Amino acid sequence: MDISQFLQVWYSENRRLLPWRETRDAYRIWLSEIILQQTRVAQGLDYYNRFVQNYPTVQALAAASEDDVLKLWQGLGYYSRARNLHKTARAVGDRPFPTAYADLLRLPGIGPYTAAAIASFSADEAVAVVDGNVYRVLSRLFDLDLPIDSTSGQKYFQQLATELLDRRHPALHNQAIMEFGALQCTPTSPLCPTCPLADKCLALQRGTIAQRPVKAGKTKVRDRHLHYYLLKEGDRLWVHQRGAGDIWQGLWEFYLVEEGIEDDAATRLKLPADKAAFTLRHLLSHQRLTCDFHIVHIDRTLTSLPSDYVLLSWEEWQKKAVAKPIFDANRRFSALFSAK
Repeated sequence: MDISQFLQVWYSENRRLLPWRETRDAYRIWLSEIILQQTRVAQGLDYYNRFVQNYPTVQALAAASEDDVLKLWQGLGYYSRARNLHKTARAVGDRPFPTAYADLLRLPGIGPYTAAAIASFSADEAVAVVDGNVYRVLSRLFDLDLPIDSTSGQKYFQQLATELLDRRHPALHNQAIMEFGALQCTPTSPLCPTCPLADKCLALQRGTIAQRPVKAGKTKVRDRHLHYYLLKEGDRLWVHQRGAGDIWQGLWEFYLVEEGIEDDAATRLKLPADKAAFTLRHLLSHQRLTCDFHIVHIDRTLTSLPSDYVLLSWEEWQKKAVAKPIFDANRRFSALFSAK
């Protein structure tokens, strides 16, 4: 058997039963692909089901407000995915969701990987899907030290994946190699002793499994220390919606002060920089956040806050879309408002 046949046999015996694998609906396959970017299947499954339930068609998603989409997305992180999801749905409009690779690439927010996945899984188009799992499998099988984050490396891996593709069964082949990377050829502690491709794996033979795949450079991570203040006035709290210009644009938050950045309003309000109620940590692709959450009881109407701050009840606040650190903090703060 060739490599593809080995992978397909392995897949038939080991694949996970997932709802987006049981459909040819391009819209639902697209939904799953966007949700599963930067998200584990175990977590993404619930979000996928909620999106399908709330927006069963691309037209239903397009008709929703961005706030509603962000609210349904909250907790997943990388909110630009949700905004692009909404933008793409509106670009499709009243048409059926495309299934051809070339047509999919014309939509905003859909690149070569996502287009290949949708075209392959929905219409069996013979295009090779190359995601992180596929990079890892190929780099180990052929012991390749080409950086997967370089232009030349990505071009080579795409060509290699295309050469290995079973053109008679492209969807099955693509699902098999992706699942193989997710379950068998894992980033750490791969299951080499039980691998059906062990005798074909050059990295295993040469002892370079742990060094594959190769990346040209590591992302520099910046540390930031954020102080969030729940400004509580009676049974209500002061909050605002973030403006444009960052990954959390359009999301709501408490009053925020970042260490190292002067804040005149915080100085006038005499907000404390210590004695946090609790601390949460959150890792982004380029940033490591330490978030201290403080509770400040206000017994007068605030006059020092920027004009975009509004006073909301806890019930109104729970309807707002928020970033992951605020989402996690809300669970802890809920006790302050539940005993009424």
